[in-house]
Amino acid sequence: MKNISFQDIKRIILIVIGNYLLAVGVGAFILPYDILSGGVAGLAIALKPIIPLDPKVIIDSLVIGMFVLGALILGKRFAMTTALSSILYPIFLTFTRTMPAVGVDPLLASLYGGIIAGLGVGITIKQGASTGGMDVPPLVLNKFTGIEIATWVFIIDGITVGLGFFNYGLQAVLQGFISVVAASYVIDRVLVFGETQAKMVYIISEHYEQILDVIHKKIDRGTTVLQATGGYTGSAKPVIMTVVLKNQYPELNALITSIDPNAFLIVTDSTEVKGYGFSFQYKV
Repeated sequence: MKNISFQDIKRIILIVIGNYLLAVGVGAFILPYDILSGGVAGLAIALKPIIPLDPKVIIDSLVIGMFVLGALILGKRFAMTTALSSILYPIFLTFTRTMPAVGVDPLLASLYGGIIAGLGVGITIKQGASTGGMDVPPLVLNKFTGIEIATWVFIIDGITVGLGFFNYGLQAVLQGFISVVAASYVIDRVLVFGETQAKMVYIISEHYEQILDVIHKKIDRGTTVLQATGGYTGSAKPVIMTVVLKNQYPELNALITSIDPNAFLIVTDSTEVKGYGFSFQYKV
């Protein structure tokens, strides 16, 4: 039998924490106020007038159904890690629903519920697992499209909230979108937390050799020179590509401007950079 490593124990602990936070967000904020949020809780509330069952029964049924879907499409490892969530979340939800009402304004309940639930979902997904609920479809769609998980969470949760329009009205839908926006934003932040935050910069300048020199010597970053052709002039134009940490970009920009005020820059955010100088450092 394979020995359980420290990383495995850490992953299990974080999955437990993630599911508990999700249950708190749903049990203490979403369900008590009948908020049209995303996820299985929001779908259960949207279906409540149509399906005369306790929302928890609907939630448990959806969790099981989504677990089966994820296991079939995302594979054995997903099934093993998500099985833990599928057991823990219903138990935690049963407990959190018995907690005393928090007694806040419904708008604040929607906001806090979205933040706490998004934090729980984000922590769980970051461990390569799922809560077994409506975060499974975003994971499946991410696998086939490459579009970010948080974007799919927002789209699917938005559709879920929209389903409640005919039974609950516009005000309830708008209130629910507070939870959806909060949850999707927090999920995105959690998924990129701890990753290298960097800027990828493309530089076109007649003084590219001087710019290369300062990048290497003053910024201490590597470069790649791409050979391009100007579309209008037809002339050859070397293009410098470099990746710098976010806190290095202001210095880089100032140095480039001092060398060539007319330099053309294209700057994009990079949420994950791996390799020498970023994910590891050379040791003498």
